[in-house]
Amino acid sequence: MRQYTGILTSLIALFMAGCATKGESLNNEELKSLPVTKLVAMDTLLHRSYVTDIQAVQNVEIRARVNGFLDKIFIDEGQEVKKGQLLFGINDAEYRAELAKAKAVLSSVVAESKSAELELERVKMLVEKKVIAASELEVATARLAAAHAKIDEARSAESNAAMRLSYTSIRAPFDGIIDRIPLKKGSLINEGTLLTTVSDTRDVYAYFNVSETEYLQYSKAVSSGDNSYNHVQLILADGSDYNYAGKIETMEGEFEENTGSIAFRARFPNPAKLLKHGASGKVRLTTDMDNAVIIPQKAVFEMQDKNYVFIVDAANNVKMRNFVPQARFSHFYIVESGLEPGERIVCEGVRNIRDGIRIAPRMVPMDSLLNL
Repeated sequence: MRQYTGILTSLIALFMAGCATKGESLNNEELKSLPVTKLVAMDTLLHRSYVTDIQAVQNVEIRARVNGFLDKIFIDEGQEVKKGQLLFGINDAEYRAELAKAKAVLSSVVAESKSAELELERVKMLVEKKVIAASELEVATARLAAAHAKIDEARSAESNAAMRLSYTSIRAPFDGIIDRIPLKKGSLINEGTLLTTVSDTRDVYAYFNVSETEYLQYSKAVSSGDNSYNHVQLILADGSDYNYAGKIETMEGEFEENTGSIAFRARFPNPAKLLKHGASGKVRLTTDMDNAVIIPQKAVFEMQDKNYVFIVDAANNVKMRNFVPQARFSHFYIVESGLEPGERIVCEGVRNIRDGIRIAPRMVPMDSLLNL
């Protein structure tokens, strides 16, 4: 009997031990193992990229100012030209004839004027001798004044004819590069016909839009003497960095109503003529951030347009915490307020936990997250 009692006691002890071990195992399984990182304050560089529209500093359409046949083309598409260089020639026979006619008319009225002057002198002499009435002098004086007016009119017509003749020789308004030439030699053109476009690309403008918040940050930084915002980098369409840095020169006077953004203009040197009018790319602004608190994007979740993270306390319990982001770059947020260095947050898997539960933290250094 004692033997059976001993066996029964042993079995009960083994069963209780097994239950206890199983209970402990279940409790351990309930604690989710999640990556947790400790927030630190560090100095970093904040990069912001914006789609940009690249334009030549000067880009002018060359249009005909008179009618006629396109007689000569002195340049080719893509050619570099100098200010004053002859580009096109329009048949000028008609305009030379007009100029010759204007000169002939001028010569005629000048001769009439001299005749009127001689007549006035003769009339004065006769009036002084009282051979004719004094009213004749007034008539002669009026004729001379009319002759002088005709001279002014003829000179104006000659000047206009000379100017129209000069329009048949079309020259470059500045140093630049010739764009496409749509017309060919012999084409009949009218006043205002587009002949080509000349672009001065020794420097280029890069236009890009920023939000109102970023505009305010820029304005405050410039007012405080921080010029780091003024220097920008250009990323070309193939993803490569442009060799020369640019500088923000100015901005538009008002925000776009539809987007709430405002356009900035940066200027870039273009000594190798690599950048062309109408090219695309991205402008990158780099800002120094001192003692910035950075958190990974995977640690953040949104509720009712607010940003939250899970804080891990000393007992490894998680609690929701709202924070205000200052900026976002790559896969991280820079914190403006709501979080402090030294606090621990869940850095991944926030969708699978709820407020108030206890977890098994798996510590991950912030440096390793930044290097991913």
